[in-house]
Amino acid sequence: MPGTIATFRRLPAFVLGTLLLAAPVSHADAPLMVKLPRLTLDTALTIAKTALMTCRKAGVSVAVTLIDRGGNPQVVLRDTLGSDLTLAISRDKAYTALSFNAATATLGDRASTPLGRMPRMAMFAGGLPIHAGGTLVGAIGVSGAPTGELDARCAKAGIDSVQTDLDMAGG
Repeated sequence: MPGTIATFRRLPAFVLGTLLLAAPVSHADAPLMVKLPRLTLDTALTIAKTALMTCRKAGVSVAVTLIDRGGNPQVVLRDTLGSDLTLAISRDKAYTALSFNAATATLGDRASTPLGRMPRMAMFAGGLPIHAGGTLVGAIGVSGAPTGELDARCAKAGIDSVQTDLDMAGG
């Protein structure tokens, strides 16, 4: 940009000093990138399959969606007799659990608020966040059981199947 330096030279010293003080912190003081831990596909599959098999043992066909930290589906499973509707609901439960970093069963009081009426919010049992060493790394949603509590138990069984390893791996 021609003339930019000349423009700065014409500024009064106090204005130039103010501009320099308002300048952002040096990149040397802050990292240029952040590290975000991610579940491996094998770990995500173990969680999802364990959740599905836990519900199957209870006599229920469900859908399981496991999403990554960015809210993108990493694993989607639907048991043989699971209905199509369970796919959308399991994804919404996972998305809601990730968005609030909370079990969806704890969010029922928000369901009637404007936030609860936002698209993809499923504020009933069956969605759980997934943590590794205290860091949020994803979420799981299960849908299709006769009660949300059974959906949540199946989701928890999936997470519990690898939680010790996740905690040891850290966040």
